Amino acid sequence: MGLEMRVAAKILLIDKDPREGASLAQAMQAQGYAVTTTLCGAPALQALHSELYDIVVLCTCKPGEEGLSVLLRSREMQIDAQFIVLGEDGATETAVRAMQLGAADYVMRPINVRELLVRIERALERTIVQRELTYLRRRVQIDSFSGIVGQSAPMKRVFDLIERVAPTRARVLITGETGTGKEIVARAIHDLSPRRQRPWVPVSCSAVPEHLIESELFGHTRGSFTGAVAERRGLIEDAAGGTVFLDEIDSLPLPTQGKLLRVVEEGTIQRIGAHHDIPVDFRLIAASNSDLATQAEEGAFREDLYYRLNVFPIALPPLRERRSDIPILAVHFRDQASKATGLDPLDIPPHLLERMESYDWPGNVRELRNYIERCLIVSAGEHSMQALPLVPNGNGHSGPGLESAVDERWSLERLEEEYIRVVLRHTNGNRNRAAQFLGIDRRTLYRRIRELGA
Repeated sequence: MGLEMRVAAKILLIDKDPREGASLAQAMQAQGYAVTTTLCGAPALQALHSELYDIVVLCTCKPGEEGLSVLLRSREMQIDAQFIVLGEDGATETAVRAMQLGAADYVMRPINVRELLVRIERALERTIVQRELTYLRRRVQIDSFSGIVGQSAPMKRVFDLIERVAPTRARVLITGETGTGKEIVARAIHDLSPRRQRPWVPVSCSAVPEHLIESELFGHTRGSFTGAVAERRGLIEDAAGGTVFLDEIDSLPLPTQGKLLRVVEEGTIQRIGAHHDIPVDFRLIAASNSDLATQAEEGAFREDLYYRLNVFPIALPPLRERRSDIPILAVHFRDQASKATGLDPLDIPPHLLERMESYDWPGNVRELRNYIERCLIVSAGEHSMQALPLVPNGNGHSGPGLESAVDERWSLERLEEEYIRVVLRHTNGNRNRAAQFLGIDRRTLYRRIRELGA
């Protein structure tokens, strides 16, 4: 910890012995801390009430619970200070109770000054982390836009484009790498549009089998093909004045692209097996993680459909081009995961944030979100979020040399064995946490360890 950080840190020392208090204060001041000393009782409460401190070193002026009364009352006056309690040697029950009341640490007498200074420095680091995360939570509230989190220049540009196009009827083509949040942006456009009260219909074109995609989009009549036992409306009809979002539109077969082009141009659909047109009113937003312009030039995607879709393009930046957003995204996903799992929202230590910011995140925001959730689950019961094997080392790679594994033609069994070893190493051999991280139950992990000799 730098000297400038220590100079800024304010410590309140509450002691029953003025001579001991003066000696401890002198040692703290020699380390650059700004120290205020006071006696127990009313003077201590007055000092706690009049000013905010970073660290409070509190002597148990009386034995047992009564000696901790100042700690109990002072938590209401000091919003985020870390409390270090000085107690008598052997007073185990008092130490336990102090921690239950919110003390960050408990130091037994006789006081080892060097040890106390180390405890103070650790407590101050926790204070700084907590304040940084509080600041980041506020930034998340400020810098979120219709559910999209970010404050970087590239994301502000995206927010501006969303605001501009949302009130219009214009078709939008969203491009970006996998995991950049294309569906979230599309939903934001719908939610900010006059169609917000009408249906939102997302379709993952790659997830629907090729022989069923036309039926899904346009509907069909009874008996129009094997399995069509009843007449069925398509998803475009279901939109009924709302928005249809076609994700991974480049995976649409060329014949289906032609039929979609007709729908876009004429505003009508024809169900499979039917001979009459049905008027439809919907807004179309499409997305792709590939270069549709190049695909159109090469004949892999209909050029005329491409131009109909690309009325208003929005290109989403990959996470590596908006690294300044990683801290607020991490806190945002941590809070989401905490709410979903019921786990405590653990602190994200600064060194972990720095390592995350140095990574290229090939899976983008989605990869970061999943990583944060895994960290939270595996770190349950800890004081702060622990780093997992997928944390980057700054060169854009994660895990144990996957490129080397490919070059050396590792078998899947060998790769699994190495991965289990890495996870066990990073969970300090805790098989319960390792099983949680791997997404398997303990019995399965034990069996695989025995089989692989991991």
